[in-house]
Amino acid sequence: MKIIKYIGLFMVAGGLFFSCQSTKSEPENNLKQPTVTEDLSDLSVYNLPANWTNQNGQQMELKDLKGNVVVVAMIYTSCQAACPRLVADMRHIEKTIKTKNKDKVKFLLVSIDPETDTPEKLKQFSIDNEMDGDQWLFLRSDNEATREFAATLAVNYKKISPIDFSHSNIISLFNEEGELVYQQEGLGVDYTPTIKAIEVEANKI
Repeated sequence: MKIIKYIGLFMVAGGLFFSCQSTKSEPENNLKQPTVTEDLSDLSVYNLPANWTNQNGQQMELKDLKGNVVVVAMIYTSCQAACPRLVADMRHIEKTIKTKNKDKVKFLLVSIDPETDTPEKLKQFSIDNEMDGDQWLFLRSDNEATREFAATLAVNYKKISPIDFSHSNIISLFNEEGELVYQQEGLGVDYTPTIKAIEVEANKI
């Protein structure tokens, strides 16, 4: 198990790699929308200007999540080894956290394979994995935006075949201002520290 503390945006760090071999509508209503334009800190991921599409085919920007604590993992839906375990860890975390502000905790899964992971595939994946509640969000963008977002998380990934990627397995936590405050790396590890970090940030809202 490797716990990674926040060291700044666009950091570059090595990750554990796992090969996973595989056989303009409005944003979500449940997302808190900023009512005024506020200056963001230089460390906020909400400075990234890219447009994203969610599992419902809706266009949005990362800043639409402002005001929520956001738990993030990067996956691809055709993965058959590491990603299902990472998804299971996300489900475990979501079910375990206890805070009066749980409705302000969003669980975000970002595809590293946007060419394959269409909104329709992301939607079906969310249903198949019982992650179709309001707290779950699946996003895809173009390759450039995906790489840029991955850099903010120190997530490394590489396509090693037409249907297979190697990639880091990191769960990241952003506070309500979009600042990266905590990370934990590994699969099937003890996520008690991550859960505590989420509850601390959610209780600040």
